[in-house]
Amino acid sequence: MPDAHQLSQAAHDRLSAELAELTTRGRIDIAQKIETARKLGDLSENGDYHAAKEEQGKMEGRIAHLSRILTNSEIISEAAVADGVTGVILGSVVSVLYDGDDEPERFLVGVIEERQDDVVVVSPGSPMGEALLGAAEGDAVEFDSPAGPQKVTVVEVS
Repeated sequence: MPDAHQLSQAAHDRLSAELAELTTRGRIDIAQKIETARKLGDLSENGDYHAAKEEQGKMEGRIAHLSRILTNSEIISEAAVADGVTGVILGSVVSVLYDGDDEPERFLVGVIEERQDDVVVVSPGSPMGEALLGAAEGDAVEFDSPAGPQKVTVVEVS
């Protein structure tokens, strides 16, 4: 799949569950909101109706987005890590230390759908993401950022 979204199994399962929730319960809930707002009278000046329709549009956009991702997704094998791959791969959480800093920062190299609560997502196509792919613990990598050239040392890969 040339344009496949690479996801971990956990992210695929989470997105599938979100899609199922939106296409069932979500659509029922929004239909009820729209129906309730319609009963309030003149639709041209009905703020509740317009808000519900806007919410419906956003939800349908999210459903379409999730459907595209899941239709064109490829599960990243966690076996690659178990088979001795020690460098940064898609889905890796990487702790890096910027030159001149004392405290490492954690990043997940992947797509936004892989996000975790406590980790910033870095796209593998970004300058930093490209530099980190394949790097191992202890490696120093350089990349261009909007603030200028940056150098980070990989502290940990998980």
